[in-house]
Amino acid sequence: MSSNVSLLRETSRQVVAGASAGLVEICLMHPLDVVKTRLQVQRSVMDPQSYKSVRDCFRTVFRTEGFLGFYKGIVPPILAETPKRAVKFSTFEQYKKLLEYMSLSPGLTFAVAGFGSGLTEAIVVNPFEVVKVGLQVNRNMFTEDPTLEILRKFGIGFVSGTMGSVFNIPFDVAKSRIQGPQPVPGEIKYRSCLKTILTVYREEGILALYKGLLPKVMRLGPGGAVMLLVYEHVHSWLQEKW
Repeated sequence: MSSNVSLLRETSRQVVAGASAGLVEICLMHPLDVVKTRLQVQRSVMDPQSYKSVRDCFRTVFRTEGFLGFYKGIVPPILAETPKRAVKFSTFEQYKKLLEYMSLSPGLTFAVAGFGSGLTEAIVVNPFEVVKVGLQVNRNMFTEDPTLEILRKFGIGFVSGTMGSVFNIPFDVAKSRIQGPQPVPGEIKYRSCLKTILTVYREEGILALYKGLLPKVMRLGPGGAVMLLVYEHVHSWLQEKW
């Protein structure tokens, strides 16, 4: 009975810590997501109303819409991403505990646990998150000093995030085009994912499918490290207090 209570308590700690990590990451990094989406939905930089660069987009949004303009649309990701982060971290920890009985090497244990946690939330999470989770949640593999540990986490988040972004950003561009305003009012031009990608490629070229890559990479690198640091601190605090 006591073991079941302990398991429930530890799982609750992991869920709360994971949700807290996701919430903090979203609040800190959402401006980059806004900039990424603004760049993706515009069709041409020749339009006087278009953003010329990431820096120009930041400056224009702040000047015309104020600071809160960077937090438009933040409620849906908070409602969607926060529970996903909770599932991601908590299931990773549970899979890792189960795999400890199989006497696998630490690297293989983390990889399999990360893969398992990724499959658990595969319906709503990018497959590249599997790799990132397996690397980022590992707290025991290295014993460097705190400064090197933070730099390592930022490096892992940046490299894995960049790899995933380069592969999947055409689909992200398609999503933004489908969800955003259509070019001609009353006419739905962008319908399905693959058709949208082909249309953008034919009309605007291959580079148009990589709009918003820079702010996306800028978010995923530091964002991954922020999530991991918040998760570890909240989890440690809960272990002490609860």
